Amino acid sequence: MRNSSLLLRSGLTLAAASVLPLAAVAAPAAAVSGISVSTTGSTVSVTTSACTNVNGSWGTTSLLNSRQANFAQGRQVSLSGTSALQSAAWSTVSAGTYTVIVVCSNGVTAGTQSVIVSGATPTRTISATASPSRGVMGGMGGSSTDYGTLTLVGGGVLVVAGGLATAWFLRRKSKPYRL
Repeated sequence: MRNSSLLLRSGLTLAAASVLPLAAVAAPAAAVSGISVSTTGSTVSVTTSACTNVNGSWGTTSLLNSRQANFAQGRQVSLSGTSALQSAAWSTVSAGTYTVIVVCSNGVTAGTQSVIVSGATPTRTISATASPSRGVMGGMGGSSTDYGTLTLVGGGVLVVAGGLATAWFLRRKSKPYRL
């Protein structure tokens, strides 16, 4: 019973995995947007080559924020360009998520695309400060006191005595233990 259950689950998984690539090929591809949207700082740009010139107009684009529902509510800009490429841009766009819609002058929608605007990048200004008038306050620290000869000779005697005591201790330790 256990082996047949495992075989059944494996078979179903294998069947599902083999059908997925076929479903992706058989399903019609989603409509590819005929527009390209980009952002630089607080500027949003759109380009397309899908529109034709009708009576001197290429079409209109609209930038909709998340609270706007249709083309007429957004910030509208006319397309400009050539028959090969039409473009439009919005400047001083505040940070947020927007939808760009392009409608050609013949009434056909060239495409819709969402874009996230991060906002203007702040410019940092570096200003120089005045240098200290007296220079760096450095010094000798605690060693600036001048000690006399007697103090220096006493310190030297202590260092030599410490060295001799260390040598004597290490030499005694290396000799075998005597009773």
